[in-house]
Amino acid sequence: MSDKNTNKSAGGLLSDAMNNVSGLVRNEVDLARAEISENLSRAGVAVGLIAGAAIIALVALNVLTGALVAALTEAGLNAAWAALIVGAVFGIIAYVLFGKGINDLKLSSLAPTRTVKNLQRDAAAVKEAYDD
Repeated sequence: MSDKNTNKSAGGLLSDAMNNVSGLVRNEVDLARAEISENLSRAGVAVGLIAGAAIIALVALNVLTGALVAALTEAGLNAAWAALIVGAVFGIIAYVLFGKGINDLKLSSLAPTRTVKNLQRDAAAVKEAYDD
């Protein structure tokens, strides 16, 4: 009789272990899904920043073109330098926004890092349990 009880206990333990592993995998998949969704939202903002930078860059190009035309047609520096300064400021703003957007779109910032850490921790815990 003790063999049957031992077999049932081992089977029950195996079933419990499989249920726990299954639940753990489901939780990790849910975490990965949530983390990827969050990262995609950040990527959307980054794309918006890049689009904003492109629009501002076009404005800067128009202003700088106006400054060049004014500088060439007007021999006076006042209007040309004013337009040149405004164009340079818009150009700097566009450069900063573009750099921020590109930095936010790097693949390393989109990877589900919390999920990877949790999976590594879970794998270590399972290995430790089987080693004991």
